[in-house]
Amino acid sequence: MRIVLAVLAAALGYLLFWPVPVDPVAYDLPAAPGFTGAYAENRALDAAELITLPDGEAGPEDLAELPDGAVYTTSLSGNLYRIDGAEPVLADRLGGRPLGLKAGPDGALYIADSFRGILRWSGPGTLEVLADSVGGAPIIYANQLDVARDGTVYFSNSSDRFDPETMGGTKPTSILTIWEHSDSGYVARLAPDGSVEKLAAGFVYTNGIALSPDEDFLLINETGRARIHRLWLKGDRAGQQEVFLDNLPGYPDNLEGQGDGTYWLAFASPRLPSEKLMPYPALRKLIWRLGPMVRPAPVHRGMLMQFDGQGKTLRTLQDPDGRLGVTTGGKLAGGQLYVMTLDSPWFARMPLQP
Repeated sequence: MRIVLAVLAAALGYLLFWPVPVDPVAYDLPAAPGFTGAYAENRALDAAELITLPDGEAGPEDLAELPDGAVYTTSLSGNLYRIDGAEPVLADRLGGRPLGLKAGPDGALYIADSFRGILRWSGPGTLEVLADSVGGAPIIYANQLDVARDGTVYFSNSSDRFDPETMGGTKPTSILTIWEHSDSGYVARLAPDGSVEKLAAGFVYTNGIALSPDEDFLLINETGRARIHRLWLKGDRAGQQEVFLDNLPGYPDNLEGQGDGTYWLAFASPRLPSEKLMPYPALRKLIWRLGPMVRPAPVHRGMLMQFDGQGKTLRTLQDPDGRLGVTTGGKLAGGQLYVMTLDSPWFARMPLQP
């Protein structure tokens, strides 16, 4: 009996006191809207063709179309692929963990690398680091970016608490950040002269961002709270921030402006039942101690949403069976809609009218 009691006491002590990196913050999310109304379920992504990366690579998180029409993506190991042909072609080995990609006005590829910061690539062997710190603090989780016509780079940093390079990669670090729910994400601006400044902070896992066609505002995905913010950059409202779309049916990932005033948003997962535990920090800390098997994780159910500059949903394209895996981005390029994924060995592609 004494042995049993000792074991129970040890187990209880572990669940209550064992140190873990997560320090949960109480928050009460609104009930998810579900896949009804403008988000009604469909199977449009069933028509998409899966394009597998070569050599066992995986994780084509984002894509960019350069001015010459070439379309690129990257992999978990940091390979860069040209993907507009029948098969992906290796273009370079970048290393790190590239996430967001965007073409710049100079024809180069700009990269938000979650391990190294903001990078620029203009051909094999040309990779350079443009920014790896803000105000003396390292950029530890660059996620997505957009580039203005004057070369200014706007980028998101998902968290300034948890470094994916030292915590097992971007997927487990994103789960940790959102489960903790600390508002440690921010958005910053890299000016053409090389100076970097924070523009807005206080986000629970900052993710996709996109400039408006007139570059008068920036849309910002806050994954942890299933919403999109608008930050005004010009005019009488410059510096003001507002919630643009709230209580989305899933957790928003990358955001791509098409240049015509419409945007493609990818959802990494539908909203999870574990949100009901968000008001209870101590319980969430206990659950984290129980290990990966009981921690929340993304559900494979793909969805892209196209909306306009007023926040009106124009269409959704869905993958209810989760065939694609975790969907992270979507963009029209060369008459094809590309659907990108977090850690699958493929992306998807299908013809689609604008």
